[in-house]
Amino acid sequence: MVDAQSQPQILEHLNKSLTVTIHSTRWIPGTARFVAVGTYARSTGCIQVYELAGPELKLVQEVEKRDGFKCATFGAAAPASQQLATGSFKGRLQVWDLGAPAAPVFDAQAHASIINAVDGFGGRTRGCGPPEIATGGRDGCVRVWDVRQPDAPVAAFEPADSGGARDCWAVALGNSHDDEERCLLAGYDNGDVKMFDLRTNTVRWEANVKNGVCGLQFDRADIKMNKFVAACLESQLHVYDARTQHPREASAGDARSGSLGFAGMTEKLARGTTVWGAAHLPQNRDVFMAHSGDGEVALYRYRYPDQRKVKDQDGKEMGVVGKLERLCHKPLSSQPVNSFDWSPDRQGLFVCSAFDQCVRVGVVTKLDKL
Repeated sequence: MVDAQSQPQILEHLNKSLTVTIHSTRWIPGTARFVAVGTYARSTGCIQVYELAGPELKLVQEVEKRDGFKCATFGAAAPASQQLATGSFKGRLQVWDLGAPAAPVFDAQAHASIINAVDGFGGRTRGCGPPEIATGGRDGCVRVWDVRQPDAPVAAFEPADSGGARDCWAVALGNSHDDEERCLLAGYDNGDVKMFDLRTNTVRWEANVKNGVCGLQFDRADIKMNKFVAACLESQLHVYDARTQHPREASAGDARSGSLGFAGMTEKLARGTTVWGAAHLPQNRDVFMAHSGDGEVALYRYRYPDQRKVKDQDGKEMGVVGKLERLCHKPLSSQPVNSFDWSPDRQGLFVCSAFDQCVRVGVVTKLDKL
């Protein structure tokens, strides 16, 4: 447990009311700026750039586009660029150079309808494979794009039955620790979670968490698989230790071990609400912030077990799950906090948006004492 003197605190630093609905907020790496993307009342797309200017948030750039935006990432951008990838309500994946946003530098009809989620990786890390963007859509498709190859996705995972396709709500790239390995997580509205191996284009692992999966994230994308979090409907958080994969399916009803061999645990939030997502602290992969439908954010720390793996009766290695500790929490809005992002440059600094049409910048203190 954390003693009282070193207990982190969540502090709201700035907030700004807007006239647009924001669906995603992302820090621009290497700057004191963040981008907010969403939709105007007339259903057109909004890209706004804000800068921390003393006690105020200063709007330094605003661009309107034809289609409203649902999600965004800088994950596949090169270090010297400010190229933002966006997914639209019309199914388009586009990459915008914020220095010259008149036209996209990449534009593809990625899905038949809404792109619910995007994640990018490879742009800012050397020696960890090509820059790629993953998309998940309402059409149930999950696709991976290399912006240097605009004609078609480099990988695609289609539903077996298009008539019964499940809505893909979340995607996350990870296990990208060298030039060959990379995995993709996808979460669906029926509670399915699938892990695709992008080296072999096969399903490496799958499970069902019984509630729609609103958010997924590896604790670090550029290391060998360690653990990941799934944020769900009905106040559910699921944490999986992905270091060890048991070769045999878990026994039916074993909530501790999930299925297909990853040890997992479930955290039930005290108040019944949707958990919209979980964001790991860039400077400490064992700490993450969950943001939820009741307007609250909650900081958690994962504690590893004494042994991370044991052998079963057949001598096969199986993982051992740890425990979650809730460090602190804070209500920020009367509406769902639908987007959250940590600053990659300043530990504890975050930006979030909520459906009250407000963006907020906050700070979590004493993270260096954890």
